[in-house]
Amino acid sequence: MLGAGAWGTTVASLAATAGETCLWALEPEVVAAITERHENTFYLAGFILPDTLEVTGDLAEALDGAELVVVAVPSRHLREVTVRAAPWVPPGSLVLSVTKGIEVESGKRMTEVLEESLPDHDRTSIGVLSGPNLATEIMAGEPSATCVAFVDTEPASAVQQLLTSDRFRVYTSSDVAGCEIGGAVKNVIAIAAGVADGLGYGMNTKAALITRGLAELSRLGVSVGGHPLTFLGLAGNGDLIATCSSPRSRNHYVGEQLAKGRRIGDILAGMTSVAEGVETAPGTLRLARRQGVEMPISETVGDLLAGRLTAGGVVTQLMRREPRAELDGLL
Repeated sequence: MLGAGAWGTTVASLAATAGETCLWALEPEVVAAITERHENTFYLAGFILPDTLEVTGDLAEALDGAELVVVAVPSRHLREVTVRAAPWVPPGSLVLSVTKGIEVESGKRMTEVLEESLPDHDRTSIGVLSGPNLATEIMAGEPSATCVAFVDTEPASAVQQLLTSDRFRVYTSSDVAGCEIGGAVKNVIAIAAGVADGLGYGMNTKAALITRGLAELSRLGVSVGGHPLTFLGLAGNGDLIATCSSPRSRNHYVGEQLAKGRRIGDILAGMTSVAEGVETAPGTLRLARRQGVEMPISETVGDLLAGRLTAGGVVTQLMRREPRAELDGLL
């Protein structure tokens, strides 16, 4: 497991109940806390981790003999870390991205970045896990579900068997691109949902944002080869609902704080964990322009984050768009 944030630590804990698992953390203080207290006090405080979970700050040690390499590094660091890790990634291992983002500079999905940083790896062995998975709820043992996607059935089934438990249900898919787009773009839409809540709007507004947000992330996903039905599943609609609605969502929190007039730099400076929607918004818009896909909610979020719009301006810009038929451009 590469990356010891809240989500990486959670997935590592799930895996450690089924097999030998080693968690790599960049920060020495995280390694020390987990080693000494069996708790990630920096990113996932309050949860005791399995005794069987090992932790290290050494990439070579973490990857030695790995059959499955799970990448949970923030999207802005994923390429750098995996290029560094590449010499120690076993050639026959499966590689699973649980990072929900799109690279800012390139507009590429995380599995596309992994294919480039691990050029000797078979692309069919690189997959993604995505769904409505708030880390603290899973660690608390609340029933949850997710989707794991590889191009081929066999690796998806292997990961499914490893992570499935009485409290965590894993479904399989062959739609890698669709699952990735759903997991990444929902973070951008969640910032808009946070803005709506921060401005004091009710469920009509939230329902409209989620529904139209689903339409635009579906358009983008289909344009890169995703299956339309994927976006009605866990990696699409499921993840979108959770992230737009939960007070535990970091992206939702960012939107709420922007609505209160705080600057994005000040908001992020006060956060321990990464709000991927902030980094993903410009990458999403770069990809959308390349694909010729209209994404009005994501556009306004991008303008808000860049300081070109206020929270109130987001609402005005979206509500004053040219009226149209609902199904026009739905997919």
